[in-house]
Formats: sequence, C-alpha cells, structure tokens
Amino acid sequence: MEQNKKYGLFTAITMIAGIVVGSGIFFKADDVLTYTNGNVLLGIFIFCIAAIAIIFGSLCVAQLATRTDKPGGIITYAEEFVNKETSSAFGWFQVFLYLPSLIAVVPWVAGIYICQLFNIQEGFLNPYTIGLIIIVLCYLINILSAKFGGYFQNASMIIKLIPLVLFAIFGLIKGDPQEILIKDVDTIKTAGISFAMLAAFGPIAFSFDGWIISTSICHEIKNSKRNLPIALIVSPIVILIAYILYFVGISVFVGPENVLELGDSSVNQMASTLFGSVGGKIILVFVIISVLGTVNGVTLGMIRMPYSLAIRNMIPFSKSLSKESESLKDMPVNSAIFAFIVTLVWYVIHYITQNNGMPGDVSEIAICISYLNYCVLYIVIIRLAIKGEIKNKFMGYFVPFMAIIGSIIILLGGSNNPLFIYYLIICFIVMFCGYFYYKNTK
Repeated sequence: MEQNKKYGLFTAITMIAGIVVGSGIFFKADDVLTYTNGNVLLGIFIFCIAAIAIIFGSLCVAQLATRTDKPGGIITYAEEFVNKETSSAFGWFQVFLYLPSLIAVVPWVAGIYICQLFNIQEGFLNPYTIGLIIIVLCYLINILSAKFGGYFQNASMIIKLIPLVLFAIFGLIKGDPQEILIKDVDTIKTAGISFAMLAAFGPIAFSFDGWIISTSICHEIKNSKRNLPIALIVSPIVILIAYILYFVGISVFVGPENVLELGDSSVNQMASTLFGSVGGKIILVFVIISVLGTVNGVTLGMIRMPYSLAIRNMIPFSKSLSKESESLKDMPVNSAIFAFIVTLVWYVIHYITQNNGMPGDVSEIAICISYLNYCVLYIVIIRLAIKGEIKNKFMGYFVPFMAIIGSIIILLGGSNNPLFIYYLIICFIVMFCGYFYYKNTK
C-alpha cells in the first residue's frame, strides 16, 4: 500500500549515487593517470567508456522497473522475465556473496580513515574494530528506523559531493586545463594509444560499482514504477559528470606529473594548498562521510534481500525470514538479522585474507562477476524488443547491446586479478546452489 512506502525519488537517486560515489574516486586519479602515462584527455575518454556499463545498464534495468514494483529488484526481474530458478541463483549470489562482501570491506576502509583522522595507533581501536562498530550501528539504525536510514543517505550524498565540487571548481579556475588538454592532444597524435592503457578500466570500474543495489528497495519507493526508472537514469549521469570534473580538477591543479608522483597523497596536497594545514583533515572528514554513506546504502539493500528470497520460498527458513515487524513499520527484522550474521562471516573472512597478504579484497569475488548476471537481464530487453513489447528500437536493441559491451569491459578489467578464476568458481558454486535449491523445493 502507498502509505507504507518509505522512500521518495530523492532518496532513490541519493541511494544509487551514494553507494557508487564512495572513497574510490578520491584515490583513483593517480591510478588512471598511471595507465594513461599522465594523459588527462585519455583519462576522460576512459572514464566515459567505463561509464557505459552503468549508464546503459541503468537504462535497461529502468525498462524492467517500469513493468513491476514487486520486492527484490534484480531477483524480481529474473523471476518475471527469465525463470524462478535463475531468480533464486541471482538472489543467493546477492545475499551470500555480493552484498555482504561489500559491507565487510567498506566499513574497514572507513576505519582506516578514522584512525588517520584521530592519529589512532595500534591497539583495541584499529580499522577492524572500528569497522565492526560501524557495521553494527548501521544495521541497528536501518532496522530501528528505515526513514532515518533514508535521511542519512540523503545527507551523506550531499556532503560527499562537496569535495568533488570544490576540487573541480578550484582546479578548473586556478589550474590551466586548456594548456594541458592541448598538450595531451599532441601527445596522442605523436605517440598514439597503447593497449596497456585499457588497464585503467579496472580502477574506474570499481568506482562505478553498486548502482544495482537500489532496486532491492523498489517496493518501498513511492510510485516506484515512475520514480525508480528516473533515479536509474539520472544518477549515473550525475556520477559521471562529478567524476570527470573531479578528475580534471585535481589533475590540472596539482599537475599530472605531480599526481603520479604523490599518488594518493595528491588529495591532501590539493586540500592543504587550498585550505591550509587543516585542509587534509577536512577532506578526510568528507571522505569518511562518503564511505559511511556507501555502507549505509549497501546495508539498506542487504537487509531486505533475504526477505525477498523468503517470500518466494527460495532460501532456507523462508517462513521465519518473510515475517515483518508491525512495531517497526513492516521492517523484516529476521531478514535483517540473517543479513547481519552473513555479513559478520564475510568480515571474518576479510580479516583473515588481509592478514595473510592475499591480493585485493573479498569484495572482488563478486563485483566483476555481477556483470555476467546483468547481461542476462540485458538479453531479456532484446527479447522483449523482438516480441514487440518494446517499440523503441534504440531502447530495445542499441541500449542493451552497449550495456553488454560495458559489462565485458568490466570483466576484462577484473580478469587482471590473479585470483579471478578462483573467484569465478566460488560465485558459480553459490549460484548453482541457489538454482538447484529452488528447483528441488518448489
């Protein structure tokens, strides 16, 4: 019923942008410039190409979102437009791999920044314990008050855009973008473009991840058949513009060669130059809020995913997980507790892998593979167009084709990880379990 809807259009937009715009963009400029040999223009080009996955992907999902507002997001789309077994496989992937691994990593990142902000040395308070505290608080806030979680999502999105906007404005005004871009054009003409530069898709793709999570609360968005598609279209464009302006701003202000030399410290360098000695601390506060906004957004989606599977009898203990609490305004408390336990398991796994020197982090297990699942939905769009249910040929054929190309780009970037094949195997095992669980219990 409409009166039980908790979130408006603005929250849907800020949830998508708030999850995607995390800490990654603040520390990926030097990585991109490294792969492009300091060429800012090529960096802009690769940002635009990498954005294909999210922009055209969002356009595809938006078309599915206009056709249903049932709980589950990607689970619902697979159920209604593919089959229920595939829906169960997608759901298990989201609940047991993708979402909890993200929640396990991002609060730990926030813990690192908080330790830096307050000069916390080794002891009981360290990135891992602080990250655990953040996870507990985030789950509690969203369980006890879904509206408060939505308000925090709105506020964190506005706050995290402040450093992006400031760096973009001051960089473009005080720097010399025209001179640098003209020089980059000449470099491209003489040196050309090397295949090695495509590796820049990796760090950029990570910065764009997370947009699909907003569909998990589609049934709680007011007028979701109208508002969710708008949010899925508007958010990626806003994110791309913000990313490019920030990338150009810091590159022309600090200088591409200095960004390459300073690495992640280029953020503090620009902040200190603009705002004085406290500038670095101010930016660090913004980054922490940015990361916390990402944690909140992912948690917002995660606590509802077991519930979405349970109402379809696609997960063990479905009867218990599908219950809603009347005292907490229909919040699926059991689903949230289940999600919290799965997240804690992944947090322990993350701790073990980090302390044993394994490359990357546990979230990489699922991020790249998720785009394979999305491709199934993009093919659905093409099938709907063939059946005549989507009249517009641009939306029915060109958009899903470009979304598939974008997904392939993401996969190519992720395949550079030496553990990629193992991650792939783990993901397929989990999805097969979900597929056959429903097949054998339906």
